[in-house]
Amino acid sequence: MTNILVSFLVAFLCVFTPDKLVKVKVNDSITVSLPAELKPMTPEDIALRYPSVRAPLGAFTNPDRVVDFSVNISATQWPDMNHEMAAQFFKASVFHMFDRTQMLEEGIHEIHGQKYIYFKFESRVNGTKGIAGEQPPILKYTYIQYLLGSERTLVFTFTCPREQKLEWQKVSEEVMKSIKIKA
Repeated sequence: MTNILVSFLVAFLCVFTPDKLVKVKVNDSITVSLPAELKPMTPEDIALRYPSVRAPLGAFTNPDRVVDFSVNISATQWPDMNHEMAAQFFKASVFHMFDRTQMLEEGIHEIHGQKYIYFKFESRVNGTKGIAGEQPPILKYTYIQYLLGSERTLVFTFTCPREQKLEWQKVSEEVMKSIKIKA
């Protein structure tokens, strides 16, 4: 009986495993490998999902518009390249963005010779009560990385619904490890 359940689980996960990763050029200096099903967001989608003066350098989503990857520039500068201090600053900002945050993993690691600050967490934004009734909370899994620079900080974010975390967690790690920045 256990073998049947394990076989069923493996078959189920294989059916719902995201596509092979495809190398994508975000701009002249940034490339990343993304699941083939993630396509660039439309300008309208970017304006709706990233209401900011500064549009992301790149934003990609799946056909259901629930799994996203984006690359942004943060106005925060770290000329002294103090990764430990910057990590505390960014962690505090993560906790202030959501109603609830459960940090799963955090640290500083090296990818292709560059140091990144990273956080993996689950978040909750509470629903609202209004005229149309109560909206359910938004529950997400996020993997975010920061690459410090003296004049800018690059922010790489992969998000998916929390209930799809098991399906996308490994993929998000592969995506983040594939980031390449030309100097």
